[in-house]
This record gives sequence, C-alpha cells and structure tokens, in this order.
Amino acid sequence: MFNSRPIGFVNSPYRLTSEIPKGLGAKHEAEGVLKILPEFEAGLTDIEGFSHLIILWEFDRAEGFELLGTPPSDTRPHGVFATRSPRRPNPIGLTVVELHCRQGVNLYVRGVDMLDGTSILDIKPYLSSVPAEKLRRGWLAEAEARQKR
Repeated sequence: MFNSRPIGFVNSPYRLTSEIPKGLGAKHEAEGVLKILPEFEAGLTDIEGFSHLIILWEFDRAEGFELLGTPPSDTRPHGVFATRSPRRPNPIGLTVVELHCRQGVNLYVRGVDMLDGTSILDIKPYLSSVPAEKLRRGWLAEAEARQKR
C-alpha cells in the first residue's frame, strides 16, 4: 500500500453532493480550477498540449462503502465496481476534464463533477486507443433504453 497525499485541490461550483448532476443524461459541463500545490508545478510542464486530462481524486467526504447499491440512473442494484458511487472500499474518484488553459499552478477546466475543495491525487493526460464503436456501456445502456420506452 501507499499513503496518498494531495497534489492540489479542486475549485468547483459544487458545495453539496446534491448539486452535482447525476443519473441518465447527466451532463458534466461545469467549469472549475484545479489548483496544484506549488511544489508540484514542475510536473505540469507541457500539460498545455493535451485537450483532456484524467483527474484522480479522493471522495474525502464519503463515509463507509457498500458493495451493492442502486444508482440514481437505474432501479436495480449493481456492484460498486460497475458504478461511479462514492461509497467505495478505496474512496478514489476519476473524472475526465477538458483543459482550457494553464496559468502557473492553476488548470482551468470544464467537466468537473467534484465538490469544492476536493483533494486531487494525480493527473494524467487522456490517451485512449479504444475506438468509440468498440466501447460498451453495460447496464447503463440497458437503463437508458428502458427510459426511452
């Protein structure tokens, strides 16, 4: 195991989990700032060349975990590892954001779905070699189809 420590914090319009869009058709279009701690600024070198970033962060306000839960987008329970539930054995979140610009240690992004003040654990450039037509959406695609009926 390792001990995580934040490399920065999220500046987000969301103060309460109830404010974050959830469920079928939820769009994550909110703008925010990833405020990276000064001692990690050198790690941001050349990040401006990427359009999208993967942000690993901590569900620092979640308590406990459940292996089965019913997400807001379905009426049936699913395993925690098949959902984006914050109630996980290791409370780690992952979000893909669009990078607008960098100003020093601040990354201005679109697509935040984290609470204001959330700890950022890591940042990686988004690189995917999986073509869109090969991606499967599992139970979520089934739930979306049921909703359209």
